[in-house]
Amino acid sequence: MIRKLLAAGIATAALAGVASPALAAADSRPDAVRRQADRLTGQDGLTGAVIAVRDRRGHETTWSSGTAERGTGRPMVGADGRMRAASVTKSVIGVTVMNLAAEGKIDLKRQVEHYLPGLLQGRKITVDQLLRHTSGLPEYFDLVDWAEPGGPADHLALALARPPVGKPGERWSYSNTNYLVAGMLIEKVTGRDFRDVTQDGVLKGLHATYWPKNGETDIRGEHAHTYGVNPVDPDAGVTDVTRLPGYAFGAAGGLVTTPADLNRFWQAIPERTLRAMLSRTVAGTDPKGSRYGLGLYTYELSCGPALMHDGGLPGLRVLSGRDRAGKAATVYVTGTPRDDSHLFATLDAALCST
Repeated sequence: MIRKLLAAGIATAALAGVASPALAAADSRPDAVRRQADRLTGQDGLTGAVIAVRDRRGHETTWSSGTAERGTGRPMVGADGRMRAASVTKSVIGVTVMNLAAEGKIDLKRQVEHYLPGLLQGRKITVDQLLRHTSGLPEYFDLVDWAEPGGPADHLALALARPPVGKPGERWSYSNTNYLVAGMLIEKVTGRDFRDVTQDGVLKGLHATYWPKNGETDIRGEHAHTYGVNPVDPDAGVTDVTRLPGYAFGAAGGLVTTPADLNRFWQAIPERTLRAMLSRTVAGTDPKGSRYGLGLYTYELSCGPALMHDGGLPGLRVLSGRDRAGKAATVYVTGTPRDDSHLFATLDAALCST
């Protein structure tokens, strides 16, 4: 669910998403991004779309299409409208762990057991296997009663009651449980809530970005409404799902941010940190052709690789990242796409045509 939600409305972390087709050469005409945005809300029927680009000099350009709320005619929000980051949150957690490793507080090759004895019931999983999704930890997200979501310890217990999906280091298998544990690890080695660590660290200066408080289901400030199948009441069909228990998504996907702030986040990551995060990437199956490092993907666009993460919750999808040269882009849509092909084409246009 933190990455995508199956059309049937069952809460799940999409481990088998729709593969994105190979991208043709980017359309270099100035209105390429505009046409992609309008295709998302027109042909694809999504409620709203916003695409924000920030070049290496800090110049920002935004395209929006559709409406921020059905039945109102209110234009779609821009790059400063707040949104749920969903699994793009994982890159924030990944950079935070990498910074703690650089400070000598975490050894990526050490087993989680060294820092959190007994937490994983004897599983010999290293920190870098958590970040790379090669731990073998099963998914917890589709086991939670989201009407009464509980907390991280409850969610981890649900996951550990399942058999592993593989031996540690054996293969890539996307699991929100990995980043649930990464949040616990940050708290253990710093003695502080992982939210405070990130706000004072990699999110410092991103003033529109915040972590929801316990029990908080609304989004603060200007934002678009989202429309999808609510995991609390899937029988109701597609409804307004703007209010969600985002506080419970935690380190795996709970952040609230804006497209503009996400672009600034990507550009602020030091090159040495990016190189470390991209060391020994493994082949990912979703999207097809991607490779996963320590908290981010590489995905080949028509002009070269994007360093990025995607995310999804009921009623929204987001792709966010940067190219090698430092240009950043975020694509955010409200509604549930049938597949991701047009989303990736939009990201391609944003990074390769502008």
